[in-house]
Amino acid sequence: MSTGSGTKAAPDAGHAIEVAGLHKAFGDLDVLKGIDLTVTEGEVVCVIGPSGSGKSTLLRCVNLLEEPTAGTVSVTGTEVTDPDVDIDRVRRRIGMVFQSFNLFPHLRVLENLTIAQRRVLGRGKEEAAGIARRNLARVGLAEKETAYPAQLSGGQQQRVAIARALSMDPRLMLFDEPTSALDPELVGDVLAVMRSLADEGMTMLVVTHEMSFAREVADRVVFMDDGMIVEQGPPAQVIGDPQHERTRTFLARVLDPAAAQIEE
Repeated sequence: MSTGSGTKAAPDAGHAIEVAGLHKAFGDLDVLKGIDLTVTEGEVVCVIGPSGSGKSTLLRCVNLLEEPTAGTVSVTGTEVTDPDVDIDRVRRRIGMVFQSFNLFPHLRVLENLTIAQRRVLGRGKEEAAGIARRNLARVGLAEKETAYPAQLSGGQQQRVAIARALSMDPRLMLFDEPTSALDPELVGDVLAVMRSLADEGMTMLVVTHEMSFAREVADRVVFMDDGMIVEQGPPAQVIGDPQHERTRTFLARVLDPAAAQIEE
């Protein structure tokens, strides 16, 4: 269990992500209450827990989409919470996929994948298009490069969003409940792409409610509740044999919702 001691350690070059003593408050609401977490290069870590537990806030603090109230966050050896950090440079190493797809509706798929490459990385038109096409093929959508987002299903749009992130050559990927906005029948295609990334050795920090994915793909599962890490370890332990009563209660409701009792 994370203790949130607040002790600041030097960033470890072998760690893709290091979070130490992380707190985040919105006004009087403490959302994160002293998170300590490391993700090593090539590791897949799935974060699970009830709504409001701070999972997405933790993810957004990693690339400074949310400014931490206290504590430090380091990504690939660079402390992003350092006031002097070039955060735009650090973010180039991080791919992020949100619940919503965030595609430009007025641009075709190929243009959605090339615009950041050209403007942020300075790639030429042909180089960017070639990289985009390889990543569209990687997610099974090579034939959709001329389509507009509105012409795609939700699952296809999310796979385009993943391909767009991959086109920036990230060293790690952050996923914020990437299947939560999808119809159940479309979830499998997105999870298949994520499985293939894990098989290729991509470092991934995934906030998810897909327990089967966490069980099969994660190297480590982190259970959060009330802004704290309650329990973490291999999937067989955290999902298969949880040690904390709060984890057991949560999993009982998620894995067998029909058996859940109405609380008094």
